[in-house]
Amino acid sequence: MSFVTVALYRAAHGRTGDKGDRSNISVIAWHADLFELLVEQLTPEAVAAQFRHRAPSRVQRFVLPRLQAMNFVLDGVLDGGVNDALNLDTHGKSLSFLLLDMPIRVPAALAHRLVGPDAP
Repeated sequence: MSFVTVALYRAAHGRTGDKGDRSNISVIAWHADLFELLVEQLTPEAVAAQFRHRAPSRVQRFVLPRLQAMNFVLDGVLDGGVNDALNLDTHGKSLSFLLLDMPIRVPAALAHRLVGPDAP
């Protein structure tokens, strides 16, 4: 079986929220056919590796199959939270974009389900 490697945003979209020093990132498949491969590849360990420079103390994943979505909760990634962080993105709204840039492998047979400027 042949595969293509693409950024996650080609297979899913996301949204970020925050509470204190915790970020919550949703990942929603663009198409139901892509959901299982996202579940296989977007493990808590893989997401923690994608955010290794932010040193999360814990990454939890909640799978929502009826929505073809997942919710990731990352502890300790917001530099203390809105009132403590000195960075420009104190709410961590850009963190979903960091996750959506993660490379994933998609079977070539499912490439027609991908979105984006270079989609078939």
